[in-house]
Parts: sequence; structure tokens; C-alpha cells
Amino acid sequence: MKIMIADEEHDVIILKKRSNKNTYFRIKEDLNLYVTTNFLVSDKSISRMIDENYKSIVRMYNKQLYKKNMKEKFFYLGREYDVVYTNGGDIYLGNDKVFIGKSANLDKWYRKEAEIVFKNCLDSSYNQFTRNIPRPTLRIRKMTSRWGVCNTATHVVTLNLELMKRDILCLEYVVMHELSHLVEANHSKKFWNVVEENFPNYREIRQIMRKF
Repeated sequence: MKIMIADEEHDVIILKKRSNKNTYFRIKEDLNLYVTTNFLVSDKSISRMIDENYKSIVRMYNKQLYKKNMKEKFFYLGREYDVVYTNGGDIYLGNDKVFIGKSANLDKWYRKEAEIVFKNCLDSSYNQFTRNIPRPTLRIRKMTSRWGVCNTATHVVTLNLELMKRDILCLEYVVMHELSHLVEANHSKKFWNVVEENFPNYREIRQIMRKF
């Protein structure tokens, strides 16, 4: 089975399981559509469900395509750099190029940069914060479904390493978002009032980040 998305043909991989009660659609990194469903569901029914959910599938495709393109390019705080590979093991940023050694560890380099950039942003945001909150501790890790996490019991703010690739405004918003949880632990109206108090254009940045 095939599906046309953005004038390109992609495979539909159907996985039928006895344990599945519902039908699920996923676009994976290979940009093919994966359908997981019950073993009794016919291919004709699957084709009909694909048609019924086509708009949602296209949104999933566009999101996965964007992620794939991001992985194939080099971004630093929202700016794209042309990649030049070298024989060394270091990484250097130029004006419009990044020089990456063949043996360099890109994640390790991003983490080293994040330890400085994220800490400066967290400290600055904390000093500007309008409410009286405990000073948080910073942690950094790669996350697949969250940009940040705030542990309100231990006052630890964890930031996604991927923020090093986004515009600095995205980082500033996420930090203010997590600091606001030290005032309101949930996502109530009171919480969003605190966010807006400290980051007035948060709605605009959230819209930008949704495509990630």
C-alpha cells in the first residue's frame, strides 16, 4: 500500500497484532506511514481510515520532515551554519560556517556550550523574575517530548539540550515557563498569568515551538 504526501509516494507499513484494540498512525524518520492495528482489520478498512485521517497524517509528516532536516543541518541558537568537516577532533564556529572534526562528539560539544548558555539564561531569568521563588538548580539532558521540566519539590529545572539549536527566545521562554511552576505547579489560569507577567509574548513563541 502507498500514500501520496506532498507529491511524493511513501510506503504504508501495516503491523497487525492480536493485542491491538485500536488503530494508530505514525510517521517515522524514514517518512513512511506506519499503521498498527488489530489483525482482523482489513486493508480496505485501513485505506478508508487513512483517507479519513489524511490531514492529521500530513501534519505528522511535516513535523517529522522538519525534524529530519534539522538533524541533517547544523544550528546554534537558531542560526544555521554551513558545515565544513575537518580531520581534527574539535568544533569551531565561524561567521557563517562551523568546522567539525571527523572524530568530534557533537552532543558533548553542545552540552558544554549549554552549561554556559543555559546557566546564564537561568540566572538572568531568575534575577528578573517578578515573584519570590527559591533559586533553582540546573540540569541538562536530551528529551524527546518536553522542552523543560521543573521539580517543584527539589527546585530542579531540567532543560532539553535541543534548545541549543533553537532561537534564544525559545530558551528564554522555556526557562520562564519552568520558573513559573515554582509559583503554580499546574497549568491553571493563574500559572499562565505568571508566565505572561514575566514573558509577555509567550503565546507567539509557543506557536513557533509547536512546529518542532
